[in-house]
Amino acid sequence: MRKLLLSPAVKPLVFVACLIPFFWLVYAAFADQLGANPAEALVRATGDWTLRALCLVLAVTPVRVMTATPQVARFRRMLGLFVFFYAALHLLSYSWFDMAFDVGDIVADIIRRPFILVGFVALVLLMLMAATSFNRAIKSLGAVRWRRLHASVYAVAGLAILHFFWMRAGKNDFAEVAVYGSVLAALLGWRGWQWTRKRQKLAHADSRHPVEANRNTAR
Repeated sequence: MRKLLLSPAVKPLVFVACLIPFFWLVYAAFADQLGANPAEALVRATGDWTLRALCLVLAVTPVRVMTATPQVARFRRMLGLFVFFYAALHLLSYSWFDMAFDVGDIVADIIRRPFILVGFVALVLLMLMAATSFNRAIKSLGAVRWRRLHASVYAVAGLAILHFFWMRAGKNDFAEVAVYGSVLAALLGWRGWQWTRKRQKLAHADSRHPVEANRNTAR
């Protein structure tokens, strides 16, 4: 499995697999396969695929750790860019079909409706992460600031669920919200558990070697 994940052919396959939902939506739009309200179907589908891609990105580290396959990490950047890709399509669908590209109405809608506002903030954070997802950006920002910026993916997860929740609140339909919320909560909870374990191990090591801990503190 590790050798397979390192194969040069795997990345192009993952790339094509991530584009399948996009190609399907394009085909369905032209083939009149989107139901009675194609505009709503496109807005909803692009939002759903943004959430699914976000779940995949957040699942990379747990899968890497639990399966002892560090090679999985090489797909994280690509998957992260696809989160932004589908989020941008979501915004495009909303701006086109719901607002007819009227910038004034779009701005007013963002200000007036909280669920649009939190979705827009999440998109801005995704845009910043996408723009700094390259090696040159890491060198320019520095590793520490770059990691802090890209840790905002957790904020994006929270904002995305809040956006989805408020959107469905008007219809009193929370079944899908509960599914995505549970998946993201489990993924973020795993990361919190790992962070707590790491802190406990460091504290235990410091208690066993207080002299060395004092030296590290002094440094």
